[in-house]
Amino acid sequence: MRKIILLFLTIISFKLSAQEVSIIPQPVAIKSDQQAQPFKIDITTSFYADFAAISSISFLDEYLNKYYNLKLKWFKNPDIKRKNMINVIVDKGVSNLNQYQLKVDQNTITITAGSDTAAFYGIQSLIQLLPTSKSTTLNVPNVEITDYPRFGYRGMHLDVSRHFFDVAFVKQYIDYLALHKMNYFHWHLTDDHGWRIEIKKYPKLTEIGAWRNGSIIGLWPGQGNENIKYQVLPTEVKITPIDAVLQTDGIKYGGYYTQEQIKEVIDYAAKRYITIIPEIEMPAHSMALLAAYPELGTEPNKKYEVAQTWGMMNKYNNVLQASDTTFKFLENVLTEVMDLFPSPYIHIGGDEASKIWWKKSAVSQEIMKANGLKNESELQSYFIRRMEKFVNSKGKTIIGWNEILQGGLAPNAVVMSWQGEKGGIEAAKQQHKVIMTPEIKMYFNHAQFAKEDSLTANKFSPLIDVYNYEPVPAELTAEQAKYIWGGQGCLWSEYITNPAKVQYQLFPRLDALSEILWSPKEKRNYSDFQKRLKTQFKRYDLMGLTYSKKYLIEN
Repeated sequence: MRKIILLFLTIISFKLSAQEVSIIPQPVAIKSDQQAQPFKIDITTSFYADFAAISSISFLDEYLNKYYNLKLKWFKNPDIKRKNMINVIVDKGVSNLNQYQLKVDQNTITITAGSDTAAFYGIQSLIQLLPTSKSTTLNVPNVEITDYPRFGYRGMHLDVSRHFFDVAFVKQYIDYLALHKMNYFHWHLTDDHGWRIEIKKYPKLTEIGAWRNGSIIGLWPGQGNENIKYQVLPTEVKITPIDAVLQTDGIKYGGYYTQEQIKEVIDYAAKRYITIIPEIEMPAHSMALLAAYPELGTEPNKKYEVAQTWGMMNKYNNVLQASDTTFKFLENVLTEVMDLFPSPYIHIGGDEASKIWWKKSAVSQEIMKANGLKNESELQSYFIRRMEKFVNSKGKTIIGWNEILQGGLAPNAVVMSWQGEKGGIEAAKQQHKVIMTPEIKMYFNHAQFAKEDSLTANKFSPLIDVYNYEPVPAELTAEQAKYIWGGQGCLWSEYITNPAKVQYQLFPRLDALSEILWSPKEKRNYSDFQKRLKTQFKRYDLMGLTYSKKYLIEN
């Protein structure tokens, strides 16, 4: 009987140990010795890190202190004989700069990486080996991991125009990305519903453009607006009834980031090896800009207002005039933006520009004639190419939504394909870098379940669809596939008003996204991913994050 009990306890112990090795995204290679003694982290454990890996150890130090109340000592000098140590070493001799190796035995934890960036990714894997509940001693299982990412671009987006999120939360959001080994944060700073970045040369952008006089209630078109009909026709927009008055909550809403706050966030992200790509929308999605500077629109005498309803604002004319005055204005704006952001990439939008307003504008037609442009699609291309030339002159590269393909793609542009994969495929065939973010799979503002716990965009992007998405389209040749730089999830905030809702929409779809962008294609397995999610949810509980409890029932 005693032998049976011992055997039973051994099996249970083995299973518990096996559950501890649960990492998302799945590493390239992992070996675990279930019978070996774990490494124990307690108040006597110490750190050593190369100077290049200081940010990595600092992140781990902060994490241990925040979630386990553990504060460890630091050593400045390496000593391979010293026990009870967590070592982080950057070895320039490693051929793959993005690769790290994590070894855990009874005496030491050692991360050896080809760069400080890779060392930071090793720290994220180590964090996922820690217990999911607080304790004075943290057992780390005996493992050896070799790992590196599949794609160079692993991005996540946040829209702060529809609803504004303060600096403290944006930093939290960046931490969420870091924990999932993401390396790009697409910060959607301007749109019809609010201009969120201080531009010193044009103060009215935030004095006027950062504030709207109300927001619709509920799903679009909003309570009280159900009878308003919009027809966007080839040559005009019909709104019925003609005297329709939009109903909103009437509450003034807004906010913006000062340039000092922007610098603070950029520095925070840099220490987590995340590049922030700012987006300044043009030529459409510009109602907040036009509310402040109406002279830049195709109807300069119109009283533009910051949008109070969701959806495309082309029905109200949100398109900039393609004039020299507009280009000079945008060049001045982008100069301040590029001076702030060290990112080599600037996102200029380029999506959903209704051609109607250019057709109806005599000035637009004169511009087209003067530049030999056959149609309004070519005018859009002219607009994008002109802005690209300016951005390139500053040593930067533009990113645009797939509509920038209309009328001819700008020479050096990166295409972000959101209307399915067609635009991405076309751009890759033209040998342009592509970021895949097809709406039906990669928009996390969509519902996760057929019946949601709260208000979301009225579309459906379940976890399994996110996980099973393959960023490289099958119709591309091996050579063309090289232009698929990676992928991105998008979080548009029409129905996301607070941090808890951001978390709810983000987790665990961010986990799925991280795995399709990091892990080898052949290692992806949804059933195994679901098992690892159980441990991840416990970690989220430790961190106080919000996610749907339906996953606990379904899994």
